[in-house]
Amino acid sequence: MTSQPNFWFRYASPQAFYGLAGRLWPVLAVFATLLGAWGLWLGLFVAPVDFQQGQAYRIIFVHVPASWMSMVIYLAMAFWALLGLTFNTRLSGMMSRALAPTGALFAFLSLWTGALWGKPMWGAWWVWDARLTSELILFFLYLGFMGLTSAIEDPRRSDKAGGLLALVGAINVPIIYFSVRWWNTLHQGASVSVTQGSSMAQTMLSAMLLMALSFWMYAIAVALYRVRTLILERERHTHWVTELLSAKETAA
Repeated sequence: MTSQPNFWFRYASPQAFYGLAGRLWPVLAVFATLLGAWGLWLGLFVAPVDFQQGQAYRIIFVHVPASWMSMVIYLAMAFWALLGLTFNTRLSGMMSRALAPTGALFAFLSLWTGALWGKPMWGAWWVWDARLTSELILFFLYLGFMGLTSAIEDPRRSDKAGGLLALVGAINVPIIYFSVRWWNTLHQGASVSVTQGSSMAQTMLSAMLLMALSFWMYAIAVALYRVRTLILERERHTHWVTELLSAKETAA
């Protein structure tokens, strides 16, 4: 009866997760690179020119997946924060920290590519549109999370403070998603919908989904790579880390 819980909670241990992350992140990084190259080739060279926006629309193949990932990663941070606050697991805080820089990168990419698209379409680099403003708030939430967790030296207090901020900030994610429905905004509605399908050409949709998968795998690969560093830093006084580092020094 005790083997089943041990199976499910095995990878909640930093030591077990360290090995799993080491096996997964290189594979995911390779797939992210291949899918990204395929998606960019389709989006930049194969997809037809949009009859309204011309060639400028092609920036959506980076902008839209980056926007999606900026929201998904924050929700993942909030999920890990909830696990950490509920079950007091050591790995949860490290995973939230590992995800935050990548989420901030995607939020920045979303804002910057949105500005590059907005200038020819709207005639302005920035407007205080509801979706743009809420995405900017998301970027600040990422920066605030990283600043807060770095400012507190004690890891447990730092994880709790960051976890609370992640959970509170998660309220902003549905605001970003539904802003074009709730308010009269300049930002166009979704071109891809789970319930209504897609209004895009098949090639455009394929390129968009490939880029989204590429960004997704990249985010996981980088988070797993980063969490391995955090595990070694947090667990450096444990016996297994001492043995691991000694073995690496001997091999070198």
